[in-house]
This record gives sequence, structure tokens and C-alpha cells, in this order.
Amino acid sequence: MDQQKTGRFLKELRHEKKMTQEQLAQVFNVSSRTISRWENGTNLPDISLLVEIADFYDVDVREIIEGEKKSEMMDKEVREVATKMADYANEEKGKLLKSVQIISFIGVLVLLISIGIQTFNIEANQINKGVLAVTFIALVIMAIVTLYVTGLLEKIAGNKKLVRGIKIVTIVGLAAAFWRVIVMTVIVGFVLVSMELSPIEEYDDVSRYNEFMNFSNGAYEKGVDTLWPKRTKWTKWGMDETIWPAKITDSMDVADFKMVYYDPWDAQYLGYLVVDYSADAYSEEVERLKEYESTEYIGYYCVEEEKTYELLAVNADPYQGFVYALTDGKGRIIYGEQIFCNYFMDLDYTKYIPDEYLLDGFDATRDSDYFKKMSEN
Repeated sequence: MDQQKTGRFLKELRHEKKMTQEQLAQVFNVSSRTISRWENGTNLPDISLLVEIADFYDVDVREIIEGEKKSEMMDKEVREVATKMADYANEEKGKLLKSVQIISFIGVLVLLISIGIQTFNIEANQINKGVLAVTFIALVIMAIVTLYVTGLLEKIAGNKKLVRGIKIVTIVGLAAAFWRVIVMTVIVGFVLVSMELSPIEEYDDVSRYNEFMNFSNGAYEKGVDTLWPKRTKWTKWGMDETIWPAKITDSMDVADFKMVYYDPWDAQYLGYLVVDYSADAYSEEVERLKEYESTEYIGYYCVEEEKTYELLAVNADPYQGFVYALTDGKGRIIYGEQIFCNYFMDLDYTKYIPDEYLLDGFDATRDSDYFKKMSEN
């Protein structure tokens, strides 16, 4: 049997009828793609359709199979045999698909119930979104299988308006079911892009000390800042930095200094200043710091009672972070600050400040117990 010849013959018959593939597809309740495959010789019509096609084109089945018209017409007995063969094929197909159809409908029903329970009977913060997504995908697959084995899929595919409507309903349904996931994906994507595009600014020039500080004693003038002109509005989230020296003097031996700024979404500041004082200057500075009205700090960001150094003064906020001063008791004072928000730092602060300059136990990561506790509240 020559499939290509049969396909060309079917195409000629359609042209004689002056019909398009789409029009013919509606006659036989198939898709236009199916008609195209018949005429290209890729596939042959199902045996159950042969008699119907032959009647429509007013030819006999043998002519379709052989791909050309014959002088004699198929006699009544041959037509009856072909009809009986078609009926037999349909009956066998029906027996085969009956159990599959039942299983498919049961599967769709079970998946619908599952999605309903997960969506409506459980609070949103308890829903396992991964399981819900997998269940929804399984429902779509099962629905397609059901439509296929019942013969409805091919009919639906031939109706362009219906297909377009199904696409719109599906998109709207997905958006409605997973709007939280979609919104969170957009937000996370925006944050990740912002983090990639935001540089980490690091400075160690102590001569520019006052440009970095937010003093309420006048050392920091609000307005246009030559260093961070667009960021003065944050004023380091209102944290009081007057624990740090008002200025760097010639009598101060600065052993180490660094200021770091990072703004992936919300501004974050990290800094430390290590000064070795003369005996008199050290006593005077210690006295100044001990007069500072320190705040409670233990427990904030997992911070424990300071034991590595002596804590001279601290300004702590359970949301914004710390400004503080430590001493080794031998003339050295370490000034530090970690100022941020949202109970964690995007900045990997361990890369920029020695552990010994941090308050004991300080943990401003997303994995900290403090972040988990505050996020739940």
C-alpha cells in the first residue's frame, strides 16, 4: 500500500469539493492537522472513518486504499464487509477504552478534591505550595488523558475559539491559584537583580571620617553629602553614633578603620575604628563613654553579655542594630557599628569586620534564631 499515493488522492478529492482542510475537519470532527497528515501520507484515516469518507466523496473504499479511481464500483458485499470491519474496530476500541475512561474520570475527581482540600480547608501559611503545584499539574495531565481517550480532545483541538477560551481560562486560573507565588517570584527576582547591581562600597581613608558619621552633636551636617549625596535621608536609620569620637585628632593613634555601605534594597552600614590612646587621653575617653546612657543589648541579634572585651557604651535597637565601644583595658578602644533593618543583613559582614570587633554572639543572618523568632511575630 502506497500511503503517499493515498494521501494525494484524498487531497485531489478535497480539491474537487472545493473545500479547505479546516472545513473538511469539521465534517469528520477531527483537527485540520489530522487532515493535513492524511494528505501528506504521514498517517492514514482510521478504519472506522473509511466508509464515511468514501460516502462523502462518492468513491469506494478500495479506491481510497489504492489511491486512484477504478472503472468498476465496489459491490454491495464489499461495502458491507468494510462497514462491519469499521463497526468491529469501534467495538474493540470501545472495550479497550472503557476501563481507561473510568480510571481517568476517577483520577480527575480525586485530584479536584485534593486541590479543594489544600486550597480551602487549610490556612494559607500551612499549605505546601510545592505539593499543591504538583497536584495541579497532575490534574492537567489527567484531564488531557481523559479528553484524549474519550475522543473529545481532537474535537476540541479543531475548534479554535474553544481552544482560545480554554487557554484564557487556564491562565486566569493559574494566576488566581498561585498569585502569591507569582508575586513572591517577582519580588524575589527584583531583589536579586538589585543585589547584583548594587555595589558594596568600602572605605578605609580615616581622613574622611566625618563624612561617614551621623552625629547629633553637629559634626554631621544634614543636606548634600559629598560622599553619599543620595543617602543622607537615611541618616543611618536614626541611630545615635555619638559613642564614636566627634573627630579624629592628632593625639589619636588610629590602628584600624573601615566603613562599608551596601544598599541592595535597604541601606546597611558597617564600620569600626580602633584607636590606641595615650594614658591621659584613654582615661578621659573611658570616662566620657561610661557617662553615656547605654541601652539594653543582651538578646538582640543573639548578642550575649560581653566577655571578650569590656563594654564601655552601647546604643542597641532590636530592629536597627548596634553602635558601641569596647576596650582591652590597656589603652585601646574599639568603636563598632552594624546598622541595618528587617532583622538580618544582606551584607556578609564577616568578610569586612574581624569577629573580635563584634559583640559576643552577634548573628544577623537569616539562619539565626533571632531572625526566625522575629519573623514569626
